[in-house]
Amino acid sequence: MPASAVSRRPVDKFAERRDQLADAALQTLSELGYARTSLREIAQNSEFSHGVLHYYFTDKVDLITHCVRQYKARCVARNDAVFAAARTAEELRDGFALGLMQTLVEDATMHRLWYDLRAQSLFEPSFRADVADIDQSLERMIWRVISRLAELTGTAPLYSSSVSYALFDGLFQQGLLKHLSGDADAAEEFRVATRDVLTQLLPG
Repeated sequence: MPASAVSRRPVDKFAERRDQLADAALQTLSELGYARTSLREIAQNSEFSHGVLHYYFTDKVDLITHCVRQYKARCVARNDAVFAAARTAEELRDGFALGLMQTLVEDATMHRLWYDLRAQSLFEPSFRADVADIDQSLERMIWRVISRLAELTGTAPLYSSSVSYALFDGLFQQGLLKHLSGDADAAEEFRVATRDVLTQLLPG
């Protein structure tokens, strides 16, 4: 029997179903946030029953961390595509800054959920391992950009991976807060600041 005709293992189908349910739940989660969301609330705002959600997810912690992990993985992949397409330092700075600005605007509620989850991890030990893992994936994404810029400009990064990530994470969170507060200039100011920081970190 050809490999393509072999049925996927049950574990693969289970993981795929979890991904589908997470996608369906993400909008409700991003709108309500951690504190106001329960599996029952998510079920009421989707086509899936409370029983189905409970079968695939232990509790709302399991569901929320899966949702955020899945979404952030897509964000990393999208930014890596920009990184891969850039051939000059200028293209990389412009593309990265523009890409972050677009996701800040288009996916604002999703990013708000991430910051909500990260804040909750200060109080909920059950979140901490997943939050740390997601944070590390985002830090690695930023460091890939910094490292590539260093190659393109023939310079060395001024700061470590963790400090560089903290700079951009702070800029992003500040820009997101301003954008969600109705500041019409927040997105463009964030784009310019992101590009300026990249230029200052690695001139050339």
